[in-house]
Amino acid sequence: MTKAAGEKGESISSAGPNGQEGQKKAERRHGKLQVVEFLLGKEHYAVDLFDVREVVEYTSITKLPDTPSCMKGIIDLRGEITTIIDLKERLNIVDKSDLPIENSRIIVLDEKITRAKTGILVDDVLAVSTFEQGDIDSTSASGAKEDASILGIIKKKMREKDQERNELIIWIDIRHLLMDIGQG
Repeated sequence: MTKAAGEKGESISSAGPNGQEGQKKAERRHGKLQVVEFLLGKEHYAVDLFDVREVVEYTSITKLPDTPSCMKGIIDLRGEITTIIDLKERLNIVDKSDLPIENSRIIVLDEKITRAKTGILVDDVLAVSTFEQGDIDSTSASGAKEDASILGIIKKKMREKDQERNELIIWIDIRHLLMDIGQG
């Protein structure tokens, strides 16, 4: 990893292509989950770290005609055309905030899961975090059977003024979310 998420010019990369899958399996065996945490509106979300190639600052998006509304368009990312999906629109999140889109971040996904250069537009990237399996509640997500894109709810322990509380993070399956728009 390089700079912390959220800083200008940050880059979040998962393990190299050769060690990636082996490390992922080892982490799961030991009951750990590594995720990239981000904001959509006021809610916290996460995707598996090993589904992410990097995080980049917002850049101008060229709109494409006759595409699903959540497909914002394309960008030129270091000479490669990358399709950008607006995750808020894909998840039907209505956000009343007036945050300028220029403050957004693009999480570039690993091509192994998307078969094409694809990035997801999010409001902000917060951190790369590791959680124990005991911090994940998969049964709460089962209430949304029609949307199997929610893998579970992560309970992140936070300390505020000598009190401990859980911040809830919605862990999503980005592969499932992009499947129906031809990106997964």
